[in-house]
Amino acid sequence: MKIHIVAATEGEIKPLIAVCEDEWTRTATGAYVRGPLTVDFLITGVGMVRTSYALGKLLANHKPDLCINAGIAGAFPGRFGIGDVVHVVRDCMPELGATDADGSHLKMSNMKLAEDISSIDGLVNKEAGAFDFLPRATGITVHTVHGDEAGITKLQKQFSPDIETMESAAFFYSCMKEEVPFLAIRAISNMVEPRDRSKWNIPLAIERLNMQLVELLGVLGA
Repeated sequence: MKIHIVAATEGEIKPLIAVCEDEWTRTATGAYVRGPLTVDFLITGVGMVRTSYALGKLLANHKPDLCINAGIAGAFPGRFGIGDVVHVVRDCMPELGATDADGSHLKMSNMKLAEDISSIDGLVNKEAGAFDFLPRATGITVHTVHGDEAGITKLQKQFSPDIETMESAAFFYSCMKEEVPFLAIRAISNMVEPRDRSKWNIPLAIERLNMQLVELLGVLGA
């Protein structure tokens, strides 16, 4: 089974890479092999544009059996806390669209454009049920993460998201268009609330994310 693990930054998956360096066999192409699994890593850079570009280059020439998007995320108050690891099964791009005269948001599917891109309003991993191993989450993917009360409240009313990232929807869209099975796994590093970095815990999120990734690879390779 060929797996590609996709992350925005190396730091988010550095512990997993260290495990592969220590316990797996490195091939001449840079992949890691153990038993039936071959694992490659793709570091895309932060944001949807960089993720789309990097994945486009990858998937144009290489179709893995499974792509895994791994990283940290912010959680909206309600379901998850800092350190929780979640399986993102639905995502969207809430900034994509238009603002109407009354200030309301028009989704792409409401704008009657010729191109059929209504699926961007709600990207769903239809194969998520095959990997029912973590709490499921609904995400939004944004260019600018939110740290003001008014913006956060507006998003919650319009989209009812559990988490916020800067890459997931681009990852969903790319994999769906290329018909590559995929997973999106995120660990919560902070709450989406008026910005206060003193409350964040990125090291804990990275630790728990990588523990889950190591466990997942163990199950897939069994």
